[in-house]
Amino acid sequence: MSRKVILYIAMSLDGYIARKNGDVDWLEGDGSEPNADFVDSGYDKFYGSIDTVIMGRKTYDQILTFGEYPYKGTKGYVYTSEKMDNNEEVEFTDENVEDLIGKLKDENGKDIWLIGGAGIIDDFMKKDLIDEYLIAVMSCILGEGIPLFKDNNPEIKLKLLKTETANGMAMLHYAKR
Repeated sequence: MSRKVILYIAMSLDGYIARKNGDVDWLEGDGSEPNADFVDSGYDKFYGSIDTVIMGRKTYDQILTFGEYPYKGTKGYVYTSEKMDNNEEVEFTDENVEDLIGKLKDENGKDIWLIGGAGIIDDFMKKDLIDEYLIAVMSCILGEGIPLFKDNNPEIKLKLLKTETANGMAMLHYAKR
């Protein structure tokens, strides 16, 4: 079975993945469920299904502000135009996304998590490289920010595989048709 590229991300009801300054302080449930901190959003199951993560440089930098790099044990790729030295956690690259995904899909392994941000997601969408979309719609409207989807993407037909709700969040799972 071929490895899939899966976009797994949260967005506000009005389609933003972060505030204009990149802040994601709004990423929380609505508190409607008891023990909301322990609600299973499916993350652990999803994380067990991947062994590779791909993200942009701003997303990588932001992740590091939360503390220790959270994706140890996976192969990480960070897209950047800056020349940087690889480390034990990630490989910095500006390789053509189609070439990288072609190589990764030819390798044995689990699925590939496209983490974000908006720039790298846009690159993958314009090349139609995303196989599945797992989008958590959070119970808030930001009014402005960094949109999940930029303009001028190709039409991509999807099939809804599953919906779930927990703590005011709606998890939508789509696959390309």
